[in-house]
Amino acid sequence: MAQLTTNIAGIEFRNPVLTASGTFGYGPEFADFVDFSKIGGIIVKGTTLKPREGNPYPRMAETPSGMLNCVGLQNKGVDYFVDKIYPRIEKLDTNVIVNVAGSSPEDYAECASRLAGLEKIPCIELNISCPNVKNGGMAFGVTPEGAASVVSAVRKAYGKPIIVKLSPNVTDISEIARAVEAAGADAVSLINTLMGMAIDIERRKMKLSIKTGGLSGDLADLKVKSCDVEAWSPRQKKYFEVGSCSNLGGLSEYLGIVLLELPGGDVEPVPGSVMEICSVQLESAFA
Repeated sequence: MAQLTTNIAGIEFRNPVLTASGTFGYGPEFADFVDFSKIGGIIVKGTTLKPREGNPYPRMAETPSGMLNCVGLQNKGVDYFVDKIYPRIEKLDTNVIVNVAGSSPEDYAECASRLAGLEKIPCIELNISCPNVKNGGMAFGVTPEGAASVVSAVRKAYGKPIIVKLSPNVTDISEIARAVEAAGADAVSLINTLMGMAIDIERRKMKLSIKTGGLSGDLADLKVKSCDVEAWSPRQKKYFEVGSCSNLGGLSEYLGIVLLELPGGDVEPVPGSVMEICSVQLESAFA
């Protein structure tokens, strides 16, 4: 039997399978379908310092190769998470990681600091694809300087491991990876969604309320693999990568990946795909 235990920055995962942020809620929603003790961990939906309503509807659209979404990080804020959500998930028999987002480095840092005291949250994942309100709305993750500014601020406020979720919508992802590593990141997560757009030709209008959204699915998997090669090649062995995958096949293609994020509800069967990968696919892929 293959040895599937994985360790990143001192955190032990019983296997490399995680559920990706935004696809699995906070976890308890899937308790009737998933045995948490059989997966490596869950990454809960994006959490911000203040509550966010998200974008107007429609904010999801099906595509031939997956889906587009522009949910807009709808959540009730970090204080609500600490007071109401954490007591419900702290006893789950798996690692729980919080995805953190913000509008400024200070927002990220303050949000992370409020999570630092939660014993059962061993690390956080930073979503640096958010727009920088102090720099014309440009996403933090598209420049080395912007990405590093977020990681540096959070590193000063948060003493546990930090995973940084990189954007694929950049010229050279290896530059971003080097910048966040130098700023204090313990791992990178590859990748956030690709920018995309869909048009309803019958109605002559965009399918999403804000015109563009994040593309996930089989097509995005191909980009994950190229980003894996680009970001891994200049890295040292002490630096880790977390990849994303939307289907049951081809796990062994993710050669540089240490952990693998899976969608909770984007593939068939739902959400049994997570359990199938843990029980069948994973053994054969990594044997």
